Amino acid sequence: MQYIAFFVLLTTAVFADDRLQHFSFSPPVGSGSGTQYSLTGEGRITAVRVWENFNGYIFGFQFRYGFVWSPIAGHKSGQVLEMELFEGENIVQISGKHNHYLYSVVFTTNRGRKLFAGQPVGHSFNMYPEHDGAELRFISGRVHGAITSIGAHWADVNPAANRTGH
Repeated sequence: MQYIAFFVLLTTAVFADDRLQHFSFSPPVGSGSGTQYSLTGEGRITAVRVWENFNGYIFGFQFRYGFVWSPIAGHKSGQVLEMELFEGENIVQISGKHNHYLYSVVFTTNRGRKLFAGQPVGHSFNMYPEHDGAELRFISGRVHGAITSIGAHWADVNPAANRTGH
């Protein structure tokens, strides 16, 4: 029930921005235990950071929106991996492996570049937008030590909106 209320609230916030169209949601995967997180920001995603622990778990995420880094969802623990996006590049797919925790994640861009983090253990998942031209806008899920679930929120952005969202 909390996920439904959370989803409605976030959907309302997304639709309030008239530059966004064709919203879709990839439901969360993983156990879903722990505290909720939502990783959002102003403008388009321009870089991604992922913290992977030596145990193979994904411990944290951070997105840069325009020139501003978001707060961290989860924790800074282990090795940080980062991918900076090029002008006009955006994230169009999230895949990976999960069980109780998120064991691996792969962010794929519309240019075919990928950021791999974690270990390929557990059940596979694959998330992508329902509409052509849509891109990743934000993620949400739960964290309990490591990341226990991830869901993806997609929308296309009016081309008139610039990289920083201003």
